[in-house]
Amino acid sequence: MKKEDTVKLISAEGFEFVVDKKAAMVSQTIRNMLTSPGGFAETQLGEVTFPEISTPILEKICQYFYWSLQYASGKETEFHIEPEITLELMMAANYLHT
Repeated sequence: MKKEDTVKLISAEGFEFVVDKKAAMVSQTIRNMLTSPGGFAETQLGEVTFPEISTPILEKICQYFYWSLQYASGKETEFHIEPEITLELMMAANYLHT
């Protein structure tokens, strides 16, 4: 996979998730960050830092991106969310417009 086909998402703790750009584009916020004209660092570097999103939450969000692509292609499976992370996950999802 080519570097330009991936994007690096960085959690508040500095953990890096390298995901397919197509999967990351599930998020309207990330899509805007990566495709906006004007030479933004996110566009140039292909990485986005989320200082307010913890590693476990960002990991679950990355899992959701891939699940969403599968669901859109007709593969209907359940996406399990642990009850103890629901509130924090909803707040992150709201920010990311997913």
